[in-house]
Amino acid sequence: MKKVLNKSALILAALSLPFAVHASDSQYVPGLEGIKASVAPPPGVYYRGYIANYSADKNEALPDDSKVSATALVNRAIWVTPQKFLGGDVILDAIVPLVNTDIDVGGQNIGERTGLASSYASGLLAWHGDRWDTIAGVGYYFNETGDYDENRAASAGRGYDSLSFTLGGNVKLNKAGDIDLSALGTYEVPKADGLDEELMVEWGLSKSYGLLDVGLVGYNTFETGDGDEKRNALGLSMAYFSPPLLLGGDVAIYKEYSNENTFEGNLIRASLTKAF
Repeated sequence: MKKVLNKSALILAALSLPFAVHASDSQYVPGLEGIKASVAPPPGVYYRGYIANYSADKNEALPDDSKVSATALVNRAIWVTPQKFLGGDVILDAIVPLVNTDIDVGGQNIGERTGLASSYASGLLAWHGDRWDTIAGVGYYFNETGDYDENRAASAGRGYDSLSFTLGGNVKLNKAGDIDLSALGTYEVPKADGLDEELMVEWGLSKSYGLLDVGLVGYNTFETGDGDEKRNALGLSMAYFSPPLLLGGDVAIYKEYSNENTFEGNLIRASLTKAF
């Protein structure tokens, strides 16, 4: 049994479990955004807080009665500046995530830990049309800010930096402008030898009822190069924004299906946005 547990711990470490644990070598977690994810707000300062829980008990590479659970509180500051570049709004943002991870293998707990994951900073450009929006940018994950211990499978940090590229778009599908299709792509490049790059796409199809948006959301991920991990998820989301309060929120639930070479589970996420 000890040999099996030691082998499983090595497998878990190789899967790079921290922050939602279903992410492979990537530090971005798909599913945090959904409906109209590629629509940037007007110039101003915003706070966006996310709370997310990922849980899974299905992984063909691990013994029976193995499961993982991670809960993350993500704090994000966004500044949509009044400046323009190439015709787009210049946006700066920073993210600091706090993560609790709990791992069981073969019915035995092998790690539970709470700590800071890698902080993130990015610059983006956002363009707007009458019936479309586009966003593009580049960001960086800073390993030095994360709580990482190579001897702890449940560490919140990853132990390496990552470079991230973002490109997304949103289009209104009807003349009334109340049906939107949005897609947000992220391509992440871990800055360490032997790690796999990954393409992650989040999408949402939504219908607006005044200030309320409801719709389908999902994500699909693909490792590139020698990596062979794939993740697919489908879910439901609801979002609302109150102009008098300058406050908005949304909730979503995702069910993963037909994943390959990784855990398969559920993601529940809620977020709160405050404009200043």
